[in-house]
Amino acid sequence: MKKFFECIGMITLVCFSFFVTEKTAGVVKEMDDIMIEIKKSEKKHQVDSINAVIENDTIIPGIYGKRVDQKKSYDKMKRVGSYQESLLVYKNEKPKISAENQYDKYIISGNPKKNMVSLIFLVNDNNNIEKIEEIIKQKNIKANFFVNKDWFEKNNTKALELIEEEHIIGNLNMEEETFTWMDTMIKNLGKQKEGFCYNIQQNKKDLQICSRKKNYTIIPNIVVQTNPLSEIKKSLSAGSIIALPVNDVVEKELPVIINFIQGKGYVIDNLYYHLNELEH
Repeated sequence: MKKFFECIGMITLVCFSFFVTEKTAGVVKEMDDIMIEIKKSEKKHQVDSINAVIENDTIIPGIYGKRVDQKKSYDKMKRVGSYQESLLVYKNEKPKISAENQYDKYIISGNPKKNMVSLIFLVNDNNNIEKIEEIIKQKNIKANFFVNKDWFEKNNTKALELIEEEHIIGNLNMEEETFTWMDTMIKNLGKQKEGFCYNIQQNKKDLQICSRKKNYTIIPNIVVQTNPLSEIKKSLSAGSIIALPVNDVVEKELPVIINFIQGKGYVIDNLYYHLNELEH
């Protein structure tokens, strides 16, 4: 019994010593000039998150904020022996209201603070997208091709190639069985990170089909009808999602449309990066 209590005492002493050592190290770290400087500069480098905007069944994504990670910043600077602003390490701060996994809402825009715009090409049946591919490749931008069942059946290899090139393939088909087949191909074979559906206006049945398969439903804020450039010029704003048909007029005006959007200072990117709440 005596040995038992001696062992207990020894274990208690070791634990206490470890605790005191840890506390002492913590106090020393807090008093270190490097940590003091990190804390001084912390507020200057803080970026507040922006909440998603939800109105009825619609949503506009928010943006993550960032905070200085004191421990990682300290450990990194301690290795070089001095405070260096360039070695600050940050951690992301999720918005309190986020669009992440909000599949039961219609996304009507990207967050305007990101200064991004997305182009959606609506691809039906026998549409040939080679000319559009050529233009966006020359302009070095990423786009979104929302395709129907007939086009996808004939061109699924092309669809997977587009995903590999960092474009997005979206689903125009809302018949549940076909939708599921396309969604499986896009995500499992194409390895696309997120799935997207398209509606020109709110439709609860379509939203439910899309939501069940964890796809985001997009309602673009600009739907081009007959005069692509003039319609875009009239309504373009930061965060715009622009839907364009595949036809001769769009092909002809697309280079000028891209130049106009970029001339306004907007980045053209695919929906994944445009709607992602982490800065790209």
